[in-house]
Formats: sequence, C-alpha cells, structure tokens
Amino acid sequence: MTRTSPTIEAAPEADVAASAPAPPTVPRRRGAGLRDDRRRRAEIVLLAGPALVVFVVFVILPVLMAAYYGFFRWRGFGPPEDFAGLQNYVTILEDPTFRDAVAHNFLIVVASLVLQGPLAILFALLLNQRIRGRSIIRVLIFVPYVISEVVVGTGWSLMLQDAGAVNGLLERIGLEGWQSSWIADPSIAMWTLMGIITWKYIGFAVILMLAGLQGIPEELSEAAAIDGASFWQIQRLITLPLLAPTIRIWAFLSIIGSLQLFDLVNIIWGQYVSATAGTSTMATYMYLNGHMAGNYGYGNAVAVVLFLISLVVALVYQRFVLRRDTAGALTGGREKKP
Repeated sequence: MTRTSPTIEAAPEADVAASAPAPPTVPRRRGAGLRDDRRRRAEIVLLAGPALVVFVVFVILPVLMAAYYGFFRWRGFGPPEDFAGLQNYVTILEDPTFRDAVAHNFLIVVASLVLQGPLAILFALLLNQRIRGRSIIRVLIFVPYVISEVVVGTGWSLMLQDAGAVNGLLERIGLEGWQSSWIADPSIAMWTLMGIITWKYIGFAVILMLAGLQGIPEELSEAAAIDGASFWQIQRLITLPLLAPTIRIWAFLSIIGSLQLFDLVNIIWGQYVSATAGTSTMATYMYLNGHMAGNYGYGNAVAVVLFLISLVVALVYQRFVLRRDTAGALTGGREKKP
C-alpha cells in the first residue's frame, strides 16, 4: 500500500510580506529640520524680498502719504499745517461733478466689457484658424495697443475736429448727414471715447484670448466634429467654457484700467472740456481739482477715494468671480479629508 506524502502549500506573498518585520525608521534629527526650514525662508526672502521692497516703496508708501496729506489743506510745498480733518472727503462726496465722474467711469467699465469682449473673442476665433495672412492681421490688430497714449490722443483729437479728417471723409463719400461734433457734442462724446478705447485696447484682449485658445486641446474639437457638432456648437459648448478663465482675467484687467482712465480723456478733451462734454473721469477730476487748482491736499483725498473704489471693486470681483480660478492656484493649504 502506497503512502502519499502530504503536500506543503506555499504561503501567499502578501502574507509573507505582512509577516516580515518593517525596516527600522531612522529618526530625523531636529537640527536638520531647522536647517531646511531656515534655508526655505532664506530662499523666500531672497526671491520675494526685492519685489516686496519695490511694492512697499512705490505702492503702499504713496497710498499712506496720500491718505495723510488728504487731511490737510496743502499747497504742495512745505510741511502741511492747515488741518482739515474729513472736510476734503466730505466735499468730494457732496460734489455733483465728482459723482458724474464716477458714473462716467462705471459706464466706461460696462461699455468696455460689452464692446471689447465679444469682438475680441470673434477676432481670436478667426485668427486661431488656418487662414492666409493670419500673422499680418494679428500684427495690425495689436499695433494700436503698443502706440503711446499721447500719440493716439493727439492723432484722434485732430481727426475728430469739426474740420478734421473724419468729417472730411464723410463728405467725400456723400454722407454729409453723418457729420457731427464728435468731441464737443455731449450726446455722442462718450461713444466717441468708447470707439477710441476699443480701437486702442482690443489688441491686448485678442492676444489674451489667442493665448487661452492655444491651451485648449484640439482633440476635443475634432471629437465633437466627428460626432456631428457644427462649428458654432463646438465654440459654444467646448471652446467658450474652457476659455472662461482667460475671459475673467481679461475682464478684471479691463475693469481696473477703466476705473483709472486718464490720459486719453485728458489729451483729447483737455482738462476743462471733458467735464462739459460728459467724458470726465475720477482721474481727470483729481488732476483738475488737485494739480491744476494748486490744492494738493484735496487732490490726495481724491486719489485715496479712487484707490478705495478700485480696491473694493477688485476685492468683490476676486471674491465672487475669480474665486474658482485662484482657489486652485493657492498652495500650502491643508487638504480636505474625505
């Protein structure tokens, strides 16, 4: 009778690995951790220090000095001695001319977003296609943005005079009924300004939109086209949602720039005409009632009010619009536990 020997089953690898003793952990020396922490802090100070110094000297310090001088009736020379308290700020808020300037600024904000945004997106979608002369068109659209505001303002102010090139061109082509006082007429002066602003700054918006389009994978559009989606369906359902972060960033820059608009208005309309033509802004009001009137204390108070309005708008926009974009860019926060 044959006796069969018992078979020995091999233990699973997982059990063997589990039963194996864990390698001993080498405790990290406290001194090494302190040195790493000091090195990281030194790197942060070395890299961010110069930028922080420049920001404090050229941004924070002037704002604090303007806030200080805004409490005085100061002529711009010598130490301020005639303390006015909050009287400068009360005068600003009670002045209907300043309220009109604030309304003009916010009208420019809305009009810039409504006019430049859709046009920039359409130009970007067009220039993102493979068409002949695409590079030349990109250059021609971007050229007005790099031209100095002084040159742009001087050129348009000459062309938009009653006897300027624009009315002369309309007369030559038989559209005499369209001739107008583009600068002096308060009913159309603001729209004249918006046309100049759109021509000047739309190139920047187009470049931003093109940069955003370059980051969208072409595979998504190709897959949608294979599934039968039309060109406009692809743009509406795929391109625009993925381009939304770029649009929000451009809108933020456009809003801040519109609130601080000064040079084009001051050059084209002049320091006194802008108020009567209905194109005055907070910056031109500050220049006229501060620098030109020799009342630098009042001008500094206007600058503080302009800074506060811009700051509030920027914080509100960041809180409610840019929140989803900035949340993913922040580092160093604790991860949420599931």
